[in-house]
Amino acid sequence: MAQGTIKHFDDASRTGSLLMDDRTEVGIDEHSIGDAQIRTLRLGQRVRFEIADEQGNLTARDLRLVTFE
Repeated sequence: MAQGTIKHFDDASRTGSLLMDDRTEVGIDEHSIGDAQIRTLRLGQRVRFEIADEQGNLTARDLRLVTFE
């Protein structure tokens, strides 16, 4: 799974974007979040996810929060 940092997230539309560690921007859409307990995402929050190519656009799938134990 890839990891990245939330760049922008809109609670109302459940869309936004994140930056992978190599600075590649990946979109977040209403189908991206893989954990039903996630209510919102904050700027700078670390996440892990799968990457899907949606008609030439990179989109996050199965997005989950990175926890530090």
